[in-house]
Amino acid sequence: MSSEILSVLEYMEKEKGIPRADMIATIANALKTAAQKGVNSGQELRIDINPKNGQLHAWAVMKVVDSVSNPKTELHVEKAQAVKPGITIGEMVEKEIDPSTLGRIAAQTARQAVMQRLRQFEKDRIYDDFKDQVGNIVTGTVRRRERNDLFVDLGKAEAIMPSKEQVPGEEYQPGERIRCLLMEIESTPRGPEIILSRASPKFVRRLFELEVTEVADGTVKIEAFAREPGYRTKIAVTSADPKVDPVGACVGARGARVKTIVRELGGEKIDIIKYFPGPREMIIEALKPAVPREIILDEKSHRILLRVATEDLAIAIGRKGQNARLTSRLIGWRLDIEEFRAVGADPEGDAKRKLVAALGIAEDLALRLVKAGFVSLELFDGVETGDLEGAGFTAEEATDVIQRVATRTQ
Repeated sequence: MSSEILSVLEYMEKEKGIPRADMIATIANALKTAAQKGVNSGQELRIDINPKNGQLHAWAVMKVVDSVSNPKTELHVEKAQAVKPGITIGEMVEKEIDPSTLGRIAAQTARQAVMQRLRQFEKDRIYDDFKDQVGNIVTGTVRRRERNDLFVDLGKAEAIMPSKEQVPGEEYQPGERIRCLLMEIESTPRGPEIILSRASPKFVRRLFELEVTEVADGTVKIEAFAREPGYRTKIAVTSADPKVDPVGACVGARGARVKTIVRELGGEKIDIIKYFPGPREMIIEALKPAVPREIILDEKSHRILLRVATEDLAIAIGRKGQNARLTSRLIGWRLDIEEFRAVGADPEGDAKRKLVAALGIAEDLALRLVKAGFVSLELFDGVETGDLEGAGFTAEEATDVIQRVATRTQ
């Protein structure tokens, strides 16, 4: 049995990293507990394992008495003195027993305790190894897919990437090396579970910190961030150093830095803009190359109405409203975009409104006048009621209009 124990101790220590003293305590406690519940029920035991050779020794702890009533817990004084000369009644003596008498159940229990301790140690080790990496990027190998969840081997542990943390359109094959954000370590009944993500905005932020030295050292700061995984990311940056261009630092020479990040993200588009504290300046910067023609801010409801030219409307809204959504998230205001209609784009309507305002007549009458060619007050010069009646207006309408024009032009 000693050789078996020694081999277990050596394996656990070398292969699993469990200290020998820890495993000795685990085996000894398991043997003691199982033996006290089995054939050695009622006895107080002490078990010792030699860490060098795995030799197992067991003792029954007994009380010295002059009359034995329970042979499992009591030892006659004469026999006790043979074990330990000079011992007196009432003292405790340890009598060595054959370890084989502990029983087969005790051995099985010890084996189960070893396996349980191994599992617990591995759980503790996983947490200790990865607790300081939460929020960092890790590299692993794709192992398998179960349902929609992806399992990734990180070397010392296996992690899971839930479907919601995967990027739409990305395919992962077994054996493929991928980089992910270690989001969190969840406690489950099975032990700690490492959760990975490639869809989180923090993943892109960490990529910038790895690729852009100025972001890593704090010279360039990412002030605002919005992402639709697999499609587009918008970031707004500032610089603590007036000599450093924050956008240029993130883009890199000939776009080298941002291209590296785009490749890692499978071609996801990245817009990098300069950050402004005011929403008006931010909206202008975020929508480039579209140019807002009119910006109306509603401070109370945190809402922006944006009007853009017809040719810029598709750019401002983006595919399936993507650009508008990302810009809204980036600024933190609700964004409404509509087509800008310049004054004069509706000449008939403009002329009608001018006649209504100038003469105080009904809109339908003003529209009929416009359609008859009277698009301004100057065109009524020399016109009489008969002329209007001839154009299809009633005598009352013609008289009323001529009178109003006369009053207005006096």
